[in-house]
Amino acid sequence: MGWWSFSLVLGVVCWVCSVGSVGGIGANWGTQTSHPLSPSIVVQMLKDNGFQKVKLFDAEDGTLSALRKTGIEVMVGIPNDMLATLASDMSAAEKWVSKNVSGHVSDGVNIRYVAVGNEPFLQTYNGSFLQTTFPALQNIQGALIKAGLSNQVKVTVPLNADVYQSPDGKPSTGDFRDDIRQLMLSIVKFLSDNAAPFTVNIYPFISLYSDSSFPVDYAFFEGTSSGVVDGNVTYSNMFDANHDTLIWALQKNGFGNLPVIIGEIGWPTDGDMNANNQFAQRFNQGFMDHISTGQGTPLRPGPVDAYLFSLIDEDEKSIQPGNFERHWGIFTYDGLPKYQLNLRTTNSGALVRAKNVKYLSKQWCVLKPTASLDDPNMAPSVSYACANGDCTSLGYKTSCSDLDVRGNISYAFNSYYQKNDQEDAACGFQGLATITNKDPSTTTCRFGIMIDSDSSASQNLAHFQLSALQFVLAVFFPLVLTWL
Repeated sequence: MGWWSFSLVLGVVCWVCSVGSVGGIGANWGTQTSHPLSPSIVVQMLKDNGFQKVKLFDAEDGTLSALRKTGIEVMVGIPNDMLATLASDMSAAEKWVSKNVSGHVSDGVNIRYVAVGNEPFLQTYNGSFLQTTFPALQNIQGALIKAGLSNQVKVTVPLNADVYQSPDGKPSTGDFRDDIRQLMLSIVKFLSDNAAPFTVNIYPFISLYSDSSFPVDYAFFEGTSSGVVDGNVTYSNMFDANHDTLIWALQKNGFGNLPVIIGEIGWPTDGDMNANNQFAQRFNQGFMDHISTGQGTPLRPGPVDAYLFSLIDEDEKSIQPGNFERHWGIFTYDGLPKYQLNLRTTNSGALVRAKNVKYLSKQWCVLKPTASLDDPNMAPSVSYACANGDCTSLGYKTSCSDLDVRGNISYAFNSYYQKNDQEDAACGFQGLATITNKDPSTTTCRFGIMIDSDSSASQNLAHFQLSALQFVLAVFFPLVLTWL
């Protein structure tokens, strides 16, 4: 089918942003991190950067309380593992709405949407949520009606772009995926009947990641010589083509006017050869420039309603999709801007860093200069550090690819040490490591110091017994262990 046949579908997964005419720029705020910034710091960062909307993946009291009386529009999320309960028990849905919507709305939280599930129809889930998503959506809507909130708070289901497809890669031949078409039409009709939006996540990066022949320029917004010609329309970027494939699918089934929200859109900065600050800045600024015109896409002119993915890096996200999963943030784990990005919301035209962030001591755990690479404890120690820390910045053309073997090992040790709150026992590694106050960072590779966070909890640091599984994990870090 060629690279666009549905690389175009694979590429739609997650990121978002929005323009002033549709209520401001939005951001996804995820919390899968070992040492999260406090909600009050994150909310201040949202305000300082002019974000007027935020999309959450759950309904944590602390997060929602920090958003009280800020005016920031909130999309609160329901995790997939809750769908079965909410689908089968109307009273459970009513209790959820009472606790997580009504209670916070009455306290001054500007909740506008409830996201029922998160990409529940991904093909990698093997149909796990096909029977529960729609009933859960119906019950949450019923609970909102009973609570008297259905005019103010709308339901939606954030979906991956793989729920629709095109046999030849052209938007005009797009329709919903055959195996879920009737279910999708039921959901779309329900959304339309309740004046609720269709939410989709679109990820051009994923197409580039999954298909080596994918034209790089087509993922961005400066134009390309390899566009998709569809009748009298030529698509020069993947976002417009993928978005309009959805619009065609909606039109063909009688729902051409249904509002569409881009729930996630963005570009990672590490963990893959195409995940770097340069590409992320190029994509995100290009997207901002593209939607700021208010022209929309060829099939859906007008403002684009979107949420950037994501606000902050998350060091505990699953890396099953790829090492890049922990690096989607436009800010680092501690709220530092990664690159220049003009959201058109600040006087400086630049991102504003998080304020009042407290760090642990300025010290790092590194490989002892006298340690031998041939030490039999070296490989299992590195495996253990990477399995329980975060080594996703080590690899081919990643931010730490300039390190030598000893540098790779030091990075792994320090990651584990910082994640465990700089506990002395976390820098043992059978006598191979030592604590230093000299920053081992390089021009591109940052050896982080962890946030001093009351909400962070140290891991159990009892003397570890290396398991067979931890030995196997060494296989996943070949560049760390090239000396073996």
